Amino acid sequence: MVAVPLYAIGPTMAVEVEPSQADVQEIPPIAMPAAPMRDLSHTNGGQESSSGLNSGNTGGALQIPSSLGRSVPWSIVVMMTVLTLIPSVLICMTPFARLLIVFHFLRQALGLQTTPSNQTLIGLSVILTFFLMQPVASQIYQEAALPLQAGQITPIEALTRAEIPMHKFMGRYVREKDVALFVGLAKEPRPASVDDISMRVLLPAYILSEIKAGFEIGTVLFLPFLVVDMVVASITTSVGMLQLPPVVISTPLKLLLFLMVDGWHLLISSLMRSFG
Repeated sequence: MVAVPLYAIGPTMAVEVEPSQADVQEIPPIAMPAAPMRDLSHTNGGQESSSGLNSGNTGGALQIPSSLGRSVPWSIVVMMTVLTLIPSVLICMTPFARLLIVFHFLRQALGLQTTPSNQTLIGLSVILTFFLMQPVASQIYQEAALPLQAGQITPIEALTRAEIPMHKFMGRYVREKDVALFVGLAKEPRPASVDDISMRVLLPAYILSEIKAGFEIGTVLFLPFLVVDMVVASITTSVGMLQLPPVVISTPLKLLLFLMVDGWHLLISSLMRSFG
């Protein structure tokens, strides 16, 4: 028997009503849906497959786990690293440095501060560098890149194959004096030929030789325009034109001389033949 209290009728009186058996109904239990059972073996297998190497989705490619729960292929990491090294490779392993130094010497010799602009000179140097390096790049592509894409060789073997054409190219323009300097600094045995020089010695020796060659060409290019400056300065001083800067007269004369002899054609042809 269940006693159900009601609100008080008076200040000190309360009524209790006893419900009958018919009024009392049993509340049926609420059926809760059963939670699905997880396959622990499948879950553990999935976790194991998602970490480390994921060969099911990437065809056996090496993966690197990231903080977002996804894997990053090694090829992307290597590609991003190579992209950051392209400027250094362009300067240190190609004729880019020699070409750019000569063009800057030419601009200073003509007395022009911003014409051509730095972007123009850099772009011209890049195009000429591509022209000179195209046979080497084609050989690297045929001997290293294509076998690597076909899966015939590993990335380490591809780098070894790509090193051979670059070594031959740099070995033709490196000075023996610079090689001897870095061989002594590296404490390596004296190489019998250029092919025996290690890349550790060849890279700094090559860039040093290119800088020296660029300065030599730039100095020779500077001398004719220096003569024009001296002649103009002596004439303006002798006639008493002390208030007129000699540069105002010498710059147009140097530009006229440079255009009359077709200076750009002569300079580019001489530079290209120096790498022949």
